[in-house]
Amino acid sequence: MIFLIPVVVLVAAIGYWASRRSTSRSIGDPGVEANARLTGYAAVVLLLPLAAEVITGARPGLQAHALLGVFLVPPVLLKLGSVGYRFARYYSRDPRYRAGGPPDLAMRLLGPVLVLLTVTLFATGIELWLFGFAFGNEWLIWHKASFVLWFLAMTVHVAAYARRAPALALADSRDRMNGAFERRSLVVGSLLFGVALVVAMLPFPSPFTLLPDVG
Repeated sequence: MIFLIPVVVLVAAIGYWASRRSTSRSIGDPGVEANARLTGYAAVVLLLPLAAEVITGARPGLQAHALLGVFLVPPVLLKLGSVGYRFARYYSRDPRYRAGGPPDLAMRLLGPVLVLLTVTLFATGIELWLFGFAFGNEWLIWHKASFVLWFLAMTVHVAAYARRAPALALADSRDRMNGAFERRSLVVGSLLFGVALVVAMLPFPSPFTLLPDVG
């Protein structure tokens, strides 16, 4: 794993470079700003659970890793939904979203890849939790491969938005723009839904966690 350190440093530097080159202009429309703030909220609350998910990915934390993955599903879907909405409005040429300008080209290219890797990572993880190796061990190979690629892509993404996301999350505390309660409620609700999913999964032990040598 030591050989991955320079790779991680390199991709983090790429993300930082992308953040420095961002050409996004100030947001004037309240709807566009509200969407950006919701995305910022979701990004900030996901940071620590995702870090814990990475750490528990190595044995002996397999069950904790799986349960954290279940917990993360609702807030991850909220983040994807918020970003996907902006993506759809921007590329459908909504003038309000076009006025804010696009992300840096590197981040526009990375975005769809990161979404695909995120969906693959969570889908293969859920399949392993529910069915183990009932449909072959290829699911574990895909899960591990998608994790490595996802981790590198996410490192670039986090480095690129490390300054912007917290600023967006804190913006409602400064100016109390309309909809602040609703935005916070969506994020808190997604976390509570994640907790409910974990509780619902506890009575059903995964066949994957009972298999030897799967970590």
